[in-house]
Amino acid sequence: MAMKTISFLSIISLLALTLSLVMASDPSPLQDFCIGVNTPANGVFVNGKFCKDPKLATADDFFFSGLHNARAVNNAVGSNVTGVNVNNLPGLNTLGISLVRIDYGVNGQNPPHTHPRATEGLIHFQANVGRSPAVAFAALSSQNPGVVTIANTVFGSNPPINPNVLARAFQLDPKVVIDLQNKF
Repeated sequence: MAMKTISFLSIISLLALTLSLVMASDPSPLQDFCIGVNTPANGVFVNGKFCKDPKLATADDFFFSGLHNARAVNNAVGSNVTGVNVNNLPGLNTLGISLVRIDYGVNGQNPPHTHPRATEGLIHFQANVGRSPAVAFAALSSQNPGVVTIANTVFGSNPPINPNVLARAFQLDPKVVIDLQNKF
């Protein structure tokens, strides 16, 4: 019995010594800054972009002009989305954030959608009461959140989804589904 206890204690001691030397974790992509550029100039590739030499950084790398200006709304859904992400504000690279401004026309909407790589927080600054335009800002938890608009995906897919399948799923007449698919 004493020999088993000594062997067990020896194994536990050996494991304790070796495990204290092991460290496993995901590296954090966050850093002070890594201005994203599309061309390598002896740069490091981080989060899908090459990093600009920090000595060449300018204030313009961290500035997006005009987000405070209203945008024209000339489409079927009655809204205009202006995205600010790493592609038009390179200083956002590796910071894990992006922003959108949504301008709504009278009775406009931002169609149901999802961001496959982000969580969205939305703030309305001016309510649309049916007589005047509205504006909202959304913060997203990704430098490249992506967007999937539900109606486009369901009714505008290529190749198209069988209208009978959609009619059953949405409890609609197949003729209504075909009409919706023709709009896309």
